[in-house]
Amino acid sequence: MALLEPFDDYYFMKKAMQEAETAYDLGEIPVGAVITINNTIIARAHNLTERLNDVTAHAEMQAITSAANYLGGKYLKDCTLYVTLEPCQMCAGALYWSQLSRIVYAASDPSRGFKNMGTHLHPKTTVSSGIMQMEAAALLKRFFIEKRNLN
Repeated sequence: MALLEPFDDYYFMKKAMQEAETAYDLGEIPVGAVITINNTIIARAHNLTERLNDVTAHAEMQAITSAANYLGGKYLKDCTLYVTLEPCQMCAGALYWSQLSRIVYAASDPSRGFKNMGTHLHPKTTVSSGIMQMEAAALLKRFFIEKRNLN
């Protein structure tokens, strides 16, 4: 019988989805993120671009700042970012400089995601995707349908 790992990628992506739901409730594009080290969440964040009137206030950027403050340094080695949408070019650049060890994202972003923009991550950063992809994509779709119907 296999042991269940309570703190697996699915567990942490659910926490990122909770952040995305918070963003949704605030009228922000529903993207959420958490950063972990040794199976401990050290940062939680969601998009705040509307609330802060700041185009750089993406969930990943907020999480990087929070995690760096928690660790007392700018490098996020041995940390994992869980984010509900593939990071954009700007966020991927910040993730590169943070030297984050691992990124796990839910939904792909074929138009604005870092992969199709040709942006590179740090050579030691590994990437996984697709965990809770359907849920994350559905939340984003619902958000944009509601926004279009209000305008």
